[in-house]
Amino acid sequence: MNPSMSRFIAAAAALIVTAALTGNSTSAYAAENAASVAPAAATLTVRFEGITIPTGQIMMSVFDSEAAYDAGGKPLRGAMAKVEGDHATVVLNGLAPGRYAIKSFHDVNGDGNMASNPFGMPIEPYAFSNNAKPQGSAPGWAATVFDVAAGETSISIIIQ
Repeated sequence: MNPSMSRFIAAAAALIVTAALTGNSTSAYAAENAASVAPAAATLTVRFEGITIPTGQIMMSVFDSEAAYDAGGKPLRGAMAKVEGDHATVVLNGLAPGRYAIKSFHDVNGDGNMASNPFGMPIEPYAFSNNAKPQGSAPGWAATVFDVAAGETSISIIIQ
């Protein structure tokens, strides 16, 4: 028997014995102690500010790795928020605590895509976490990464 299976069996036996001694059923004991073993969840609130065109929506991609962020890979999560005057807010529940980076743009015309000129330069406003500024290209992971702790984390991003 491998060591991890042995640990599992020992833990299960201890749970049954403890339940018998305390008069709790194993399911009640497990439910009472689930919080101590369940991974902590995080909520991230992102407020987009500095919006000058009060129409459309903010399109946001959240990345949890440098490889996905820098290589244009698949984001961990995507979200959309309706513009309300000069701001928009996105709330993401159920994130694992960790390091994240955000790319976003203001979809002024509502087509779901970032409009660009014939040279590929964006013509709709955009922004990155940490209010990182592009310098010839989008800022990299190191300039945009931020930490999300268990519980609630709030950040502000200014649309450029």
